[in-house]
Amino acid sequence: SQTHLRAVMLPTPTRRQHSKGKKHLEVILPGGAIKLPDGRTVDITIEDGRIAAVVKSSAARSANDDTNLDGWLLLPSMGEPHAHLDKALTADLVPNPAGDLRGAIDSWIENSHKITPDETHVRARAALDRLIAHGITAVRSHVNCGEFTGTTSMKILAEIRDEYAHLVDLELVALSSNPILGREGEGNRRSLIAAVEAGADLVGGCPALEDDGPGVINLAIDIASDAGLRIDLHVDETLDPSKLTLRDLAHIVQDRGFEHSVTASHCVSLGMQALETQYEVSRQVAATGINVVALPQTNLFLQGHQAPTAMPRGLTAVGALRAAGANVAAGADNVQDPFNLVGRSDPLETAALMVMAGHVQPEDAFSMVSTAVRSTLGHDPVTVSVGDVADLVAIDAPSLREAIADAPMSRRVYRRGRLTSASNATSTIYR
Repeated sequence: SQTHLRAVMLPTPTRRQHSKGKKHLEVILPGGAIKLPDGRTVDITIEDGRIAAVVKSSAARSANDDTNLDGWLLLPSMGEPHAHLDKALTADLVPNPAGDLRGAIDSWIENSHKITPDETHVRARAALDRLIAHGITAVRSHVNCGEFTGTTSMKILAEIRDEYAHLVDLELVALSSNPILGREGEGNRRSLIAAVEAGADLVGGCPALEDDGPGVINLAIDIASDAGLRIDLHVDETLDPSKLTLRDLAHIVQDRGFEHSVTASHCVSLGMQALETQYEVSRQVAATGINVVALPQTNLFLQGHQAPTAMPRGLTAVGALRAAGANVAAGADNVQDPFNLVGRSDPLETAALMVMAGHVQPEDAFSMVSTAVRSTLGHDPVTVSVGDVADLVAIDAPSLREAIADAPMSRRVYRRGRLTSASNATSTIYR
């Protein structure tokens, strides 16, 4: 077997400039018989970055056209709601022999000095390129800041955010080191505020890593309120059922009337609660409008090392949260670093894990890496309907289930109707 993979940036296909001085462009996606998940074959017309027409397909274009999509599956583009681009692709430099969360944190503290700012820039761009090539048009990345690490990584990622603005919507969360409360946390608090001033879009933190979790939540709300920013916190990244900071978060957000979007990432310990507690907290989360991000790759790797018998899956209570009406997205979290030694930067890998480990049906799993991500990040939904933003991905797969199962690398990615990435994969069996 021989496999070839090619990913290139191509110009936007089939554009027509409208006459009579109009400045907007019309784009027709190439190739007749583009398939939608419901089985329809259509042609898609895009004007000014939005879908202007979805009509029954015309004849297919030539198979020699490098952008031909005849027979491909057309889907809303996908998103990554929780990345760590400043750490990505460092697994060989920052080992984690313990394999758990504490081992990853300690290893990063001990070894991160080996990585220069220039290397961080190169690795973050490489990780972002992988995300784009796999069909992503929106990314949220947490970025470390602290008394000893400063705001260097935030400044690097802010530069990359501007550089990649035409390819992907990238937003950055200022993730402070712990402790952040009390006298010992003074330096980390100053660094968090400096990271906000350096260009962060959201305020982050890890309330469950300190004794006073509610205090960390209130501090994050204070800083976010002053800056007019949203919040995305690492919440209850533990199998310990005595930790349930998610409940505190829901109560505090409601009591304080925080006006901006709030996201709780991980929420692992919720999955360790009795069903009654799962549903009680899930209803509070849904009522408060808190987004939840499940992170199967990293949590399956980091959690459960202390429970070799009947090892827990390390996922949040996806079923209870969704049943309560909460918005639940799914992401990959870390990619090939001490927090997750593997990972392909492919949301279809995340969707497959939600099917296998989270017992979610394929259609729902795909929505968790597409529509639910857009909702979490505050973007308009995309259903491949007239009026939608033309953030799309075409995949050479016969159905949505098979796309998730096989994750074929032949893909075309469109952001606002512009082709941003084209990947082709071929296999040959020598019999």
